[in-house]
Amino acid sequence: MSDYDELSERRRNKLKLMQFDKDEHSLVESDKPKETFEDVGGLEEVKKKIRMNFILPLQQPEIFKAYGKEAGGSLLLFGPPGCGKTFLARAVAGEIDANFIHIELQAILSMYVGQSEHNLHDVFQKARENKPCVIFIDELDAMGGSRHQMRQHHERMLVNQLLTELDGLQSGNDQVFVIGATNTPWYLDSALRRPGRFNHLVFVPPPEEEERSTILQLKLAGKPTSSLSLGKLAAETKLFSGADLEQVVNDAVTSAMERTFETGEIQPITQDDLRKALKERKATTIEWFATARNYATFSDVNGDYKIVLDYAKKHGIK
Repeated sequence: MSDYDELSERRRNKLKLMQFDKDEHSLVESDKPKETFEDVGGLEEVKKKIRMNFILPLQQPEIFKAYGKEAGGSLLLFGPPGCGKTFLARAVAGEIDANFIHIELQAILSMYVGQSEHNLHDVFQKARENKPCVIFIDELDAMGGSRHQMRQHHERMLVNQLLTELDGLQSGNDQVFVIGATNTPWYLDSALRRPGRFNHLVFVPPPEEEERSTILQLKLAGKPTSSLSLGKLAAETKLFSGADLEQVVNDAVTSAMERTFETGEIQPITQDDLRKALKERKATTIEWFATARNYATFSDVNGDYKIVLDYAKKHGIK
């Protein structure tokens, strides 16, 4: 079974298991994020690209209009899992002082014919009623996969509806912005990458060493600790995602709690606890890079994923 067949099978299983009752549950909720780019540690090149392609055209449209460029289109964040794409999307909404709607596949799918498309339309309609608004679509590959690879009619219809809603953003639906996130952008329907849709592709890499040290510090904040050298740990966690680092801390916490139950006194998290946890973990991003490099090397006609190859070369990923 191919990777895409597995993705389609996962989508079909979700469709069978999930049912949305509009009378009893709210499909989407919006909020106004307080996070901004100041809260996003590192990722300076990523933030610079987002500012130029997405935020500045909204804040200073007259300058871009002078150069024949219009505000519009949508962001597509891609990269290994657990590297903060959701937090980054919230920060974008915070930067432009917009409402934020986070939707996932399970919030859209319905077992009834046509209901999934209706649910998706409701999300966009709510965004139009709460402008300015950012719609964040997580796991975009599961909702907007290639129609040529789909065996089920309802799957193709959901992609068609998504394309319709995105096109609607160009016809009077000002101040409604869409950010998609995916670990596998090469599975997306090619129509989603056309200008005016997800035409701004942004690679979100694993955190760098300094960022990893900050993440460890944040994850350990408020917990009993002994003297720790987080800088050394950060140097030993190359390619670890934020989620990987959180799991290392959780494992270290478990070790400290076991000693606490044995002694009857609160035991601090030690450097040894963290090192022990680290030895039992490997960066989950390595598998992603193996797949991404193969695609970027052999199937990337437009060079969209050259940035992945550049990153792999710079960080010695083989």
